[in-house]
Amino acid sequence: MGEERERSVLSKMINKVKPFIAIVSLQFGYAGMYIISLISFRHGMSNFVLTTYRHLVATVVIAPFAFFLERKIRPRMTLPIFLRIVALGILEPVLDQNLYYLGMKATTATYASAFVNMLPAVTFVLAMIFRLEKINLKKVRSVAKIVGTSITVVGAMVMTLYKGPIVDFIKSGGTEHHVSTTESADKHWVTGTIMILASILSWAGYFILQSFTLKKYPAELSLTAWICLVGMIEDGIVALVMVRDLSAWKVGWDSRLLAAAYTGIVCSGIAYYVQGVVIRERGPVFLTSFSPLCMIITAALGTFVLGEKVHLGSILGSIIIVSGLYTVVWGKSKDGKDTETDEKIKELPITNSITSISVDDSRLSSEGDAKIVTIPASKSSFGTRGT
Repeated sequence: MGEERERSVLSKMINKVKPFIAIVSLQFGYAGMYIISLISFRHGMSNFVLTTYRHLVATVVIAPFAFFLERKIRPRMTLPIFLRIVALGILEPVLDQNLYYLGMKATTATYASAFVNMLPAVTFVLAMIFRLEKINLKKVRSVAKIVGTSITVVGAMVMTLYKGPIVDFIKSGGTEHHVSTTESADKHWVTGTIMILASILSWAGYFILQSFTLKKYPAELSLTAWICLVGMIEDGIVALVMVRDLSAWKVGWDSRLLAAAYTGIVCSGIAYYVQGVVIRERGPVFLTSFSPLCMIITAALGTFVLGEKVHLGSILGSIIIVSGLYTVVWGKSKDGKDTETDEKIKELPITNSITSISVDDSRLSSEGDAKIVTIPASKSSFGTRGT
């Protein structure tokens, strides 16, 4: 009995920790994508071609697993579900990724990843509009989610608007390259920022629509494969219109192939699946609340790989963002506990006995006698009618 209890407790702990490990790992994957993609762009790769190849790789990798592992549980495809998948393909593979890549090329990788911290706030607002997130200002958990989201946005603004002095963690020789990159980015700073904000809005809309789609089509791998396939076709059409030079499609054993393979496998195939699982278990707000970690990881990788300098504002903003992140996660954890408590209350049985209720009906009856009403207790649980 003792071993069974230990296994049960360990199993519950693992199930609780799984979403956290999955999302944190995902943020490391996204941080690597920003660095590798930016390197491929500097070598002349088009962002429209990259997104097409990215989802081609993702489809080839994910489709076999979806076909064999979910053949027994995969729902039948219907026209409404397929139209939702088409919309998902437009929101994420086409609009979000291309707008983000264009914004990142117009600014910097660190700047673009800093603005991703707006994602939890935008998703939170959309979730409230579509009633995926319940808010009760009388409860501490709801206030914690609102305050945490606000703190996250403040941290992102501090990191973006305040640079401060340079903090040298390591001696880097990439100063001259970084300065030239910043100077060229300043020419398109406003345009790049607008593109990044538009991509964030599209990304948040994708999470909301994915949450609704999973209720009608609860097969994460199959849905991932469909999104990648449809997204590849849509991206290919956009790329053929935007990129007229056929030589831009050539890929060799270089950073272009690495970017297409890495982003396709890690950031499209695996990421879409992990996001679907976490959204189904914890909701879209919980998923996006971890996006600030990606900015911190990207800033660190930018320092070591690209030789970018870290400013004091980035450090202060990161600290504020992490504080807001933990506040949101705390509020979401209280949501889970309240849900479990409600389910346990619903499962409590009613005692199978006869209850006598004495009702003083002297004012209504001319005889002045008290009536006894006998009500047999239901054998069913709360929420159901007895027979």
